[in-house]
Amino acid sequence: MSQALYSKITDALVDDGYIIIPNAISSALSQNLYSLAKKSNNFKRAGISARKKINSNARRDKILWLNEDSATQSEFLAFAEGLKDFLNRELFIGLSYFESHFALYEHGDFYEKHYDAFINSKNRVVTVVYYLNDGWDAKDDGGELLIYDDKDIFIKKVLPEADTLVVFMSEKFPHEVLKAKRKRYSIAGWFRVDVKEGIALPLEALIDTSPLGSLI
Repeated sequence: MSQALYSKITDALVDDGYIIIPNAISSALSQNLYSLAKKSNNFKRAGISARKKINSNARRDKILWLNEDSATQSEFLAFAEGLKDFLNRELFIGLSYFESHFALYEHGDFYEKHYDAFINSKNRVVTVVYYLNDGWDAKDDGGELLIYDDKDIFIKKVLPEADTLVVFMSEKFPHEVLKAKRKRYSIAGWFRVDVKEGIALPLEALIDTSPLGSLI
């Protein structure tokens, strides 16, 4: 299953730069992650900008960084690690590591339109979003993800429904989250090409030999 999914994602990134996949990984995994996130009291207000300042005019979500302290988180992180290895093997894009956090949007929370990476910044290269919410109502619950192209033309609206996976090139697609009208849980993550603090990488991992060219 994972290899077929990895291949589907890879092909879409080359052809379109993004992909939206319902029923992507596992409904059981999505439910377990949802339960884990709901039980936590450790969510903190998200920052914005290099200095991580709080800017409630731009975003009002709360985050909790993932780790491998539970089997549930480890299962998702193993999926991401497999995708990283597959992308590196097929596209030679030199991804070095994956960082991710739970995101909580409470009633009225939103995130204004933004990019996940600055052009040619060479840090965040591929964005991954995984939704955890059962029974999301398109009419009443809000909280949709809106995706635009690099000319700021609207492309897709994505409901944050459980087990929906969104993957896109981080510097190519501005996006926003509309106001949520109920608690909304997801995982946001990024494959990066810089050096993770405290980890030494081999030289070849830092060299960009990507055939994707301007996609990165």
